[in-house]
Amino acid sequence: MVKRDTFIGFLYLLPIIAIILFLTLYPIGYAVYISFTNFNLYHFFTYKLVGLQNYISIIKSGALGNIFLQTIIWTVGSLVPMMAAGFVLALILNQRDLVGRTVYMTFMLFPWAFPSFITILVWSGMWNYEYGIVNKLMALIGVHPIYWFNYVSTSWIALIITNLWLSFPYFTVVFSSALQGIPRELYETAYVDGASMFRRFTSITLPQMKNALSFVGISSFIFTWNNFYPIYLLTGGGPGTATEIFVVYAYQEAFSYSLYNIAAAYSIVDTIILAAFALIMLRISGIMKVIT
Repeated sequence: MVKRDTFIGFLYLLPIIAIILFLTLYPIGYAVYISFTNFNLYHFFTYKLVGLQNYISIIKSGALGNIFLQTIIWTVGSLVPMMAAGFVLALILNQRDLVGRTVYMTFMLFPWAFPSFITILVWSGMWNYEYGIVNKLMALIGVHPIYWFNYVSTSWIALIITNLWLSFPYFTVVFSSALQGIPRELYETAYVDGASMFRRFTSITLPQMKNALSFVGISSFIFTWNNFYPIYLLTGGGPGTATEIFVVYAYQEAFSYSLYNIAAAYSIVDTIILAAFALIMLRISGIMKVIT
């Protein structure tokens, strides 16, 4: 009877499983297949298998190393300030004697509530050389206006600050929830024993937050690695290709140059590198042991 019920339950799940397989495994499999062909604008209907030729072309082009480095800069440069800002704000909002804590939390959710597409366009105007509020504020303190997207360093600064605005509410909410899960008795006992605030932070808060920090850090690393919209909408990968990451570069190869085979190959390389990073971080953090 149990086996029959299990079989019937599996039949109910079949449509969902089929949809998931179609929406995930089929596109991945098709991308892998295209990466081994010469599928492009000139061979749209007559493409054929070319083996590892696309991957060899990627290695010989010399662009792979630069794109990898730029993706690292984008991911780590965004993740560190986002996690730091979210953690600090969560610590502040977790204080019981903080007046207006609910009001602060509500205002903090505004950047998260607006569609990211609209927010990025607003920030694009704020970075404008002539009319942007950033240059206007800088002029008040005697700093000359900057063409933010004309230089590599300032382009990265603008991108990371914009991404920080888009993302810090998420980190704040998650870390606040984790902090509220720490038993107050631990802090009270440590206070009675004469532990300083710094001691309580290092001996209670950080160890209790380890799993939350690891999970959020790894999941956000994966998301930020392939976060397409900020770079594409703000800089378009410029100046030149100085701020292009894997996903932006693959998009340009596919839809600007119609080299779908090269774009697919870059996507597969991107996936392999990201999966390797994720496995290493899972292993280091110990989350994999918890899962298994």
